[in-house]
Amino acid sequence: MSSFIVIGITDHPQPFFPPEVMTIIKSGTVFSGGKRHHEIVAPLLPENAEWIDIVPPLEQVFAQYKLAFEWLRRQPIVVFASGDPLFFGFANTIRSRLPDATLTVYPTFNSLQMLAHRLLLPYHDMRIVSLTGRPWQEFDRALIERSQKIGILTDREHTPSAIAQRMLDYGYDHYTMHVGEHLGQPSLERVTTLSLSEAAQQAFDLPNCVILNSQFSILNSFGLPDASFALLNGRERMITKMPIRLLTLQALDLPRRRVLWDVGFCTGSVSIEARLQFPHLQIESFEIRPECEAIIKENCKRFGAPGIRVHMGDFLTVDCHAIAAPDAVFIGGHGGRLKEIMAKVKAVLNPGGIMVMNSVSAQSHTLFNGACEELGLKASEPLHIAINDYNPIDILKCELPS
Repeated sequence: MSSFIVIGITDHPQPFFPPEVMTIIKSGTVFSGGKRHHEIVAPLLPENAEWIDIVPPLEQVFAQYKLAFEWLRRQPIVVFASGDPLFFGFANTIRSRLPDATLTVYPTFNSLQMLAHRLLLPYHDMRIVSLTGRPWQEFDRALIERSQKIGILTDREHTPSAIAQRMLDYGYDHYTMHVGEHLGQPSLERVTTLSLSEAAQQAFDLPNCVILNSQFSILNSFGLPDASFALLNGRERMITKMPIRLLTLQALDLPRRRVLWDVGFCTGSVSIEARLQFPHLQIESFEIRPECEAIIKENCKRFGAPGIRVHMGDFLTVDCHAIAAPDAVFIGGHGGRLKEIMAKVKAVLNPGGIMVMNSVSAQSHTLFNGACEELGLKASEPLHIAINDYNPIDILKCELPS
């Protein structure tokens, strides 16, 4: 059986290890870690030590581990990893790829802990987000959920300046940013506290990490005011009204869904309301009218709703196989091609997924029912709604059987 001992280290050029760990290092044969780790610990390794670099692709790294175990005879591979190896670290990678491996971990402080220590900032209530090789999704979610203290692991793309600019673009300007560079390296370490405007204009050395801190919390409203949206050609009746939006989101059963498609988003009101009320969702929004692209982007910034993916063009010609399959779909517009749109959605809809449409005419209601019957979709009882002097609306819903 394969066995690993994973030792956490900082970037200090003269690392300190307790006697127990030093004994492990002195008796080891095969070691592994990043190139930077090798430079730091090389003076401590036995004379005939073998080293395996952890570099992409990881398949080759684990192939080397397998070969090493064939002649190690149950002796563990000693791996060096930054900070706490279980904190977005390499120990988790070992567990996912070799779940039966024996694993022993000796952690040290991770970079966000060190930054909090430098700031004398309590971090028991800090929300942690890793942007290292990851998309913006979880960071956007932390902003939308109004987390007051956010710790962020960065990379070359998701830099402190890029993070600050994204926050400014979407109106999250009430945070202070703390940036820690080269933490653990006495001659290079730097900790800076800035406003987001200042951070957006600066460059920072790698490696670095970020803590965002706000002294107050802003609560999301339940139901966005219709008058605050940028509209298509100023046409107020083109927007799905707020009470209808909220009932539509309820019909979509979004707390239990993962991916929402909004087909025919127009102003983006349904996508944005869903993003703010259910920030765990991945939202893919489609629209054929080119002028609507600027409108949804403007509305996303007005309401602080980052992360909605916008797809422009005729939905029936979009290559949907490159987009995450939905388990909830709102059809906001169909241009007289409802059955074709529902058929295309059905082809990619996850089992148990649902489609919802708001109908203002008996004709579209009939089209929806006919498409459900022809496509083998289970239709639910419609909900009939009337608001003020607007036309009555039927909220229609169907489900793809599991």
